[in-house]
Amino acid sequence: MKSVLGNRKLVVSIFVVLILASSALALGPLAFSVIMGRGVKTEPINADKVHAATTDVDGEWHVVQGSAYNYTSAGFTIDEILPADKRTTSGSTKHVTGQATIKDGVVEEASITVDMASLTTDKKVRDQNMKSKLFEVTKYPESTFTLTEPADVSAVPDDGSLVTVPLTGDLTIHGETKNVTQDFQVVRDGDTIILGGDIPINRLDFGVEAPEMIAAKISEVGDVNVRVTLEK
Repeated sequence: MKSVLGNRKLVVSIFVVLILASSALALGPLAFSVIMGRGVKTEPINADKVHAATTDVDGEWHVVQGSAYNYTSAGFTIDEILPADKRTTSGSTKHVTGQATIKDGVVEEASITVDMASLTTDKKVRDQNMKSKLFEVTKYPESTFTLTEPADVSAVPDDGSLVTVPLTGDLTIHGETKNVTQDFQVVRDGDTIILGGDIPINRLDFGVEAPEMIAAKISEVGDVNVRVTLEK
């Protein structure tokens, strides 16, 4: 009897091991994805968390931290291609400064500056490579966007509705400057203005060369992600 019970236990144990092994193989890619993560992205404006405007659009505005729902942030999104996987990853920082001058509903001048050394993703190794080898933040500690053409924001309503406004300006990354035009979402929220959008770029246009890596290749194209809150 003991022999029979012992054999049954052995058989059950073997089945349990096989089931666990099969589950590990099936869930392995998913577990790897969860562990590796997708980075920390600057999200679009959260339209559900804005309120009607309580101040005039004209004035001298400066970038502030913003609310928990639409806090100021800037960063990037780009594809990483691994030997057995392809994923989109992002990095971001809340260390953003800037200002804007609006007169008669027109943005006459504006600029934002991003502290590149404070960019983070979800992985320390990626952060180190990104800062030292990709963006070379010691040599190029800041990225900037400076408006080069006036932008009409007079049509941005005071009821908390989002509208699209095209902005043209000089984008500087890695010491290289390119003039870009891109649509952004703009909303007046209480005593603030929130601006958000993505700027498609080719990193090679800015001299951002991918270092030789054993594990991953980096796509040439990606997005600069921006969401900033301004107040007077």
